[in-house]
Amino acid sequence: MYDELRGLLAEEIVLLDEPMKNHTTFKIGGPADMLVCPRHIEEIKIIMKYCNQQQIPFMVLGMGSNLLVRDKGIRGVVVKLGQNFQALRMEGEQIWAQSGVGLSQLAHCAAEASLSGLEFAEGIPGSLGGAVAMNAGAYEKEMQDVIIEVEAIDRTGEIHRFSAQEAGFAYRKSIFQDNGFIIVSARMQLNKGFREDIEMRMQQFAKIRREKQPLEYPSAGSTFKRPPGMYVGPMIEELSLKGYRIGGAEVSTKHAGFIVNRGDASAADVINLIDKIQSEVRASFGVDLQPEIRIVGEA
Repeated sequence: MYDELRGLLAEEIVLLDEPMKNHTTFKIGGPADMLVCPRHIEEIKIIMKYCNQQQIPFMVLGMGSNLLVRDKGIRGVVVKLGQNFQALRMEGEQIWAQSGVGLSQLAHCAAEASLSGLEFAEGIPGSLGGAVAMNAGAYEKEMQDVIIEVEAIDRTGEIHRFSAQEAGFAYRKSIFQDNGFIIVSARMQLNKGFREDIEMRMQQFAKIRREKQPLEYPSAGSTFKRPPGMYVGPMIEELSLKGYRIGGAEVSTKHAGFIVNRGDASAADVINLIDKIQSEVRASFGVDLQPEIRIVGEA
């Protein structure tokens, strides 16, 4: 099954039984049956059409942040959009960029052009594609505040363009999640500002991240979505779970809203720790915490 797809693609862009821990910020995850790093849109179309015709499951991967891959790995094809999809251009107060561009890099490019609106993205370790798909955000701002158009390829290899309204943005959500689309580019509307002011705000956000987030250990970012009007970290801390550990997975001693990999964590360790936190928060506060990290693959 995979041999036929391999025959349609250049040998150097295909990896078989590739450990996903090498491709996620959590440094956790079993092997993907096939990981493909396409070099251009035509190769994405070939992959999508073939997987659709043969009913092979696929998923898209950017920088692997906000992702936990289970220990038995991923069946099917993982499409990784990385360094080959990092084109970017300024068009007045708009930026067009391909989905492999790092979100933090994008924020710095905007600042250099004296464009305001992406300061919140400073330090976010994901790619533009992943950030759009999950409507990433921080400091009361989200991607939906700047996106005006998204270009994506569907299961049949057709290219579609979506307005921000058509993208169905909500809190940590869009129509591009688990819906058979691969985002290839996005256009953003920013505002002209003063470079010094923009860079100062970014420096402030970077300082907050360094002080409050456990950047010294691998993680997938914030573990849980924030319930309306509540903060997750203080609830977990009140339950004395800060520093609580299962295997190599630990509730960060720096910020209880993060689970970190202390070096040898399995996906099962992380999932068991998530279950423990959810159970105790539900029992004590009557709140059902929903994971913000995406959990994929076979247990």
